[in-house]
Amino acid sequence: MTTLLQLDSSPLGAASASRALTAAIVQTLKTTGQVDTVVHRDLAADPIAHLDGAVLSAMRPVEGVTPPESVKGELALNDKLIAELFAADVIVIGAPMYNFSIPTQLKAWIDRIAQAGRTFRYTATGPEGLVTGKRAIIASSRGGMYAGAAFELALDHQEAYLKGVLGFIGITDVQIIRAEGLGMGPEARQKAMDAAIAQTQTLAA
Repeated sequence: MTTLLQLDSSPLGAASASRALTAAIVQTLKTTGQVDTVVHRDLAADPIAHLDGAVLSAMRPVEGVTPPESVKGELALNDKLIAELFAADVIVIGAPMYNFSIPTQLKAWIDRIAQAGRTFRYTATGPEGLVTGKRAIIASSRGGMYAGAAFELALDHQEAYLKGVLGFIGITDVQIIRAEGLGMGPEARQKAMDAAIAQTQTLAA
């Protein structure tokens, strides 16, 4: 049994380009028999609260100190999110570029699952990712054109950031399905989406 975790973070619903891409990716993987079960977490429709001081302190426990009752629900949510991540064989992440980075909804998920001692650990030779043996596919959507541009390194805190985080926790098999130039007019948007949807078909190989 192969399980896929689908994460959507755009709040645009049916108008979202990244949601169209995640749907196409999941459909290809399902119809080609690469995944059996899909767990869908909609980070916009069911948002995860950003960390506050109480939750962050409870996530870094001190011996002999019991977390207050007020944060136990948040800690249980952390456990659930991490369990979903470890249970998945494939992770599909819908990640539009917002102001050169990722949506705040997706960042909130990352802040919950990136935990020392659980998804990574520090060793004498450096950090070691603990979420291994998994495949990730990023459905990337962008209003402008960045890939291969001279300013990509300075402005891409979306794809590069996600690859960095995933690699840090142990997921190094990462593929990107990208649609960019979506804000450059209807014709450019349609061309970019057609190319990206076509690219999802390569996942059938």
